[in-house]
Amino acid sequence: MKNGLLFDFTVDKTTKTVFITREFDAGLSLVWDAFIKPEILDQWVAPKPWVSKTKFMDFKVGGRRFYAMVSPEGQERWAIQKFTSISPKTNFKMTNAFADKDENPELPGSDWEYNFSEQNGKTKVSITIYNESLARLEKMIEMGFKEGYAMSMKNLEELLATLSQK
Repeated sequence: MKNGLLFDFTVDKTTKTVFITREFDAGLSLVWDAFIKPEILDQWVAPKPWVSKTKFMDFKVGGRRFYAMVSPEGQERWAIQKFTSISPKTNFKMTNAFADKDENPELPGSDWEYNFSEQNGKTKVSITIYNESLARLEKMIEMGFKEGYAMSMKNLEELLATLSQK
């Protein structure tokens, strides 16, 4: 990457796990907020030209986020996330499952863990995504998850640069 910020994406099929590490040229508080505040999250999390639309988000242990990725044609892909553990500005864990518009999850889902750390004004986010089934992991990759997530991370980098100037 031109700016020297770390981006690593590793798939381990033996453990059905995806490991993502991404560095941002922004402070910890701002990066943390970008992951937990729906008004910021919706601005970057969907790979363009899709947009993210959060119906509701309650960021607390046992709380949920219900949202859709919406295509330019208006096609909606819903998902539900349930927060299982939160250590402010350090770590949070959640389960994620695709769902229908009525909040009925399609199981199995995946377990996500986010770790945040800051050094020299840069914030590193490490994400571990565990899938119960290899089939789900392979479907995720097949659907363009790596490319889509790389685009989302680029969106976030650009958004953070804008927000950091405010």
